[in-house]
Amino acid sequence: MEESCNHIYPELVSIITPVYNTSPYLSATVESVIRQTYAHWEMIIIDDGSEDQSAAIAHHYSKQDERIRVVSLGKNYGAGVARNAGIKEAKGRYIAFIDSDDIWLPAKLEKQLRFMRDTQAELVHTAYNLIAENGSSLCKHYCPPSKVTYQDMLKTDYIGCSTAIYDTQRIGKVYMPEIRKRQDYGLWLRMMQDIKYAYGLPEQLVLYRIRKGSLSHNKWRLVQVQWDFYVQTARLGVMGGLRSMAYWSFFGLTKYAKN
Repeated sequence: MEESCNHIYPELVSIITPVYNTSPYLSATVESVIRQTYAHWEMIIIDDGSEDQSAAIAHHYSKQDERIRVVSLGKNYGAGVARNAGIKEAKGRYIAFIDSDDIWLPAKLEKQLRFMRDTQAELVHTAYNLIAENGSSLCKHYCPPSKVTYQDMLKTDYIGCSTAIYDTQRIGKVYMPEIRKRQDYGLWLRMMQDIKYAYGLPEQLVLYRIRKGSLSHNKWRLVQVQWDFYVQTARLGVMGGLRSMAYWSFFGLTKYAKN
């Protein structure tokens, strides 16, 4: 019988979830964490000034499960600030992320931690499936490369935020740039200046929700945000930004495969 990952990895996993007005989806997200086969985790839900029932839902779960706690920021600062507040509060060796409208499959943590042990990786991400706003399948999935370098990551963001885990024992706590968009991309670039590879686990372990009005759904806004990130945050300059935008545009057209 395969050895249980709960025995292999007694170390705590800290799961960071920023929340802003996602009450229709938050329960499904939290329930997917509770159902994990790897049980030694804490979930830090950061309420980023929600105006709907998100905070009430988060507090409800924190009362039901002592592994869940809520941090309230008081007003909306954006996902970069919110995720950093979670990282600061994290007590675990491993830091994982799940957005408040995405869903983990039950063996996500267990399989990913085993993969981290086998590869001795500092940063690991996984394949994922796309779902619609109502939770139905879009019949598309993304499978990451087995390894990517810092130079690869300058071209495009290969890492889905809700799929990623990093090991603070090996690289310390690393924080995101406090920007409202693409802060996770900035985090991966910061990490990868000091590590050789980010490793991709090819198994689809996350359901990534595409919502109307989201950045992923608004293509023109996405282009502007991506350009600003390359020039202002990654500091690639105009020519470097143009090269990266060309690759990113091509990658976006070919990224998703049909199930």
